[in-house]
Amino acid sequence: MLTTAGSIAGTVLTYTIGVTIGDTGLVRFVPQHRLERLRTRVKDIGAIAMGISAALPPPFPMTAFVLTCGALKVSRARFLTVVAVARLVRFGVEATLARRYGRSVVRLLESDAAQRIILGLVVVSIAGTVLTIVRVWRSTRAR
Repeated sequence: MLTTAGSIAGTVLTYTIGVTIGDTGLVRFVPQHRLERLRTRVKDIGAIAMGISAALPPPFPMTAFVLTCGALKVSRARFLTVVAVARLVRFGVEATLARRYGRSVVRLLESDAAQRIILGLVVVSIAGTVLTIVRVWRSTRAR
């Protein structure tokens, strides 16, 4: 419940910034190509688009959407209601899944096989990072 409240508080702040900067100020915060799509979505499907964007997990760029809703003066009460319901659904589903499968997932992650797989992925990630750094360093030194 605390996560939902914090999420909604952040959304209110972003929405208020959107109202303050207005439609003309959006260009400073949202790329032009994305801004036109957001304006169209907000005007055409309003509440549905807000609900879907609020329910989607990261990396969905919700900040641009919330700024646009504020700048286009979408009804604050409607906006907050839709966002609150969508966030409750999202975090409620996550909580239900954690409650149902949490212990099984923890047992699986603590198994020796999973530990070996995780260690292998860490080694591959570190090796890939080192390889990338070396290639970038060499390509910049050659110039």
